Amino acid sequence: MALPNQQTVDYPSFKLVIVGDGGTGKTTFVKRHLTGEFEKKYEPTIGVEVHPLDFYTNCGQIRFYCWDTAGQEKFGGLRDGYYVCENIPIVLCGNKVDVKNRQVKAKQVTFHRKKNLQYYEISAKSNYNFEKPFLYLARKLAGDPNLHFVATPALAPPEVQIDLAAQQQHEAELAAAASQPLPDDDDDAFE
Repeated sequence: MALPNQQTVDYPSFKLVIVGDGGTGKTTFVKRHLTGEFEKKYEPTIGVEVHPLDFYTNCGQIRFYCWDTAGQEKFGGLRDGYYVCENIPIVLCGNKVDVKNRQVKAKQVTFHRKKNLQYYEISAKSNYNFEKPFLYLARKLAGDPNLHFVATPALAPPEVQIDLAAQQQHEAELAAAASQPLPDDDDDAFE
């Protein structure tokens, strides 16, 4: 789904909408992928940046047109117009795992379990798990759980180095938390 001023491609392409609160790293995450960076288009009438990100899989090349909704948070209701659709694959990402003393603790990450969503810990600044959300979506869209990337995406150099020991500890806590009963707290703040 290219924009009017973008050239279409002859391989499968998909619209991917990035949503989230301001300051969570949506733009930084998308901009890590260099092949999309130089083709960045800005469509002022709708207020989104669309980045075409190409990935190479064992089934051929695919493109995600990433609609970065940065700056739209103040227009809460406007965002819904970008992704009103049913039966679409969704990935929830916890960004900024490179931050020491991260505010969100593993035991607090339960939203994806309640909503039955795929969840990945990522770090846009260190490129940690950058490809995981894209690979999950590609597999779902292709209906092929064995689809894999055959080439590493061209990424900007990491701006920070992630503490792998600390991250492994965090992921162990996350795995342990996944086996605990879900809390009964109210999710209205996330709706």
